[in-house]
Amino acid sequence: MQNKGKWWLGLLGFFGGMLCVLASAGDAASLPDLVPLVKRLKPVVVNISTTHNPPAAQKGGKMPFPEGFGNRPLDELFRRFFDQMPQESQKSHSLGSGVIVDAAGYILTNNHVIADADDIQVRLTDDREFNAKVVGKDSKTDLALIRIEGAGTLPVAQLGDSDRAEVGSWVIAIGNPFGLEATVTSGIISARGRHIGSGPYDNFLQTDAAINPGNSGGPLFNLDGAVIGINTAIFSRSGGNMGIGFAIPVNMAKSVMEQLKSHGRVTRGWLGVRIQSVTHELAKALGLDKRHGALVASVESGSPASSAGIQPGDVVVRFDGREVGQMNELPAIVAETPIGKKVRIDLMRDGKALVVEVVVAELKEKSAEMAGTDKGDASSFGASVRSLTPELREQLELEDSVRGVVVTGVEPGSSAAAAGLRAKDVIAEINRKPIRDVADFRRTLQNSKTGDALLILLFRGGEPLYLAVQLAEAGK
Repeated sequence: MQNKGKWWLGLLGFFGGMLCVLASAGDAASLPDLVPLVKRLKPVVVNISTTHNPPAAQKGGKMPFPEGFGNRPLDELFRRFFDQMPQESQKSHSLGSGVIVDAAGYILTNNHVIADADDIQVRLTDDREFNAKVVGKDSKTDLALIRIEGAGTLPVAQLGDSDRAEVGSWVIAIGNPFGLEATVTSGIISARGRHIGSGPYDNFLQTDAAINPGNSGGPLFNLDGAVIGINTAIFSRSGGNMGIGFAIPVNMAKSVMEQLKSHGRVTRGWLGVRIQSVTHELAKALGLDKRHGALVASVESGSPASSAGIQPGDVVVRFDGREVGQMNELPAIVAETPIGKKVRIDLMRDGKALVVEVVVAELKEKSAEMAGTDKGDASSFGASVRSLTPELREQLELEDSVRGVVVTGVEPGSSAAAAGLRAKDVIAEINRKPIRDVADFRRTLQNSKTGDALLILLFRGGEPLYLAVQLAEAGK
């Protein structure tokens, strides 16, 4: 019986091993074969090198000297010494990537790759080199369109649909990191809708495919071989890849590219509101069932939003049929909307749904210690305030239309501190009621109770901002 048991154990071990082998083979078979795809995609990616020439005053072997030089006894000696030294031209060079988007030689890349260039050179995968000219560039989205001529009919990249790109999807990046041409890296989309503080239209795809200096302007492909993003930034403490890179969604790039191609510049839709994110605390104070949308902090006088009746404190949850899940999604949606189009906006106001219609206009580019304290009833709020005097208004650089009380101190650990209130903030409204002076402030707090979420409209640095202050018990 003992030998028989060993025989069965051996047989089970054999079949177990076979199952592991088959499972491993199945896993390997499920991984994508990238070789045919990479061979097809490489020709649409180009190397871009630029040269920035120094100012004329720094050329020709002449050392620039500070103003007033020559008035001291030894200055002429120093001048002769430096004039006799050979001076080299201090040209600067940079490398980047690009993707061919039109057979006639149009190439999409990053604005920061070519922004300061005096000369732009493009090298194709067949090693042919061409001088390129800038068709148009847009610093707000960090995109640029350049063109080469005389290259014949070029292979063209297929532009995909970045809205359909899902977290976990396989992607391929091709570019020229550190000048190493036609380098291929792969990974997945690790997040969508990333806001990294690079501009008003932040809405990046995040990827763990290795992105390094020199990949800028290169394409991010899906496994169908379609471009879903333009690689533009990395998160790095060392300057190299740390597994977090960012790409401009191709749907945004398409709109910008077509305008640059047609007009050499980008026109954008304008609504005329300042917005902020909806936090969990603000969602509760605003009567929302969940945290979503873009909170309107202020409405510009005479703007499309003002004409449509949009008010500070409204939350935009849908614009022209498109959901606004996060605050940073709205600027890009508005910007892409055709000028003069009438659109429907779904709002939440005081916890109730509201619909308004607005005619989108064109965005015009713009060529932009306190003493004495009156204590409010701050036992549960945790802040001291004083009335807004003409002197304080001037110090804080506030417009004449701003009314309210100035925060002169915030108690550590208080409700106000937890909400992010700061000294020098000007409280203009509490729960949509104007706060004209300290008496209004006290009266509003006296009518509030522990556990209430107060919706505060304040001005910080002259800019409107909403905060939600959750009242706790005094001293808690």
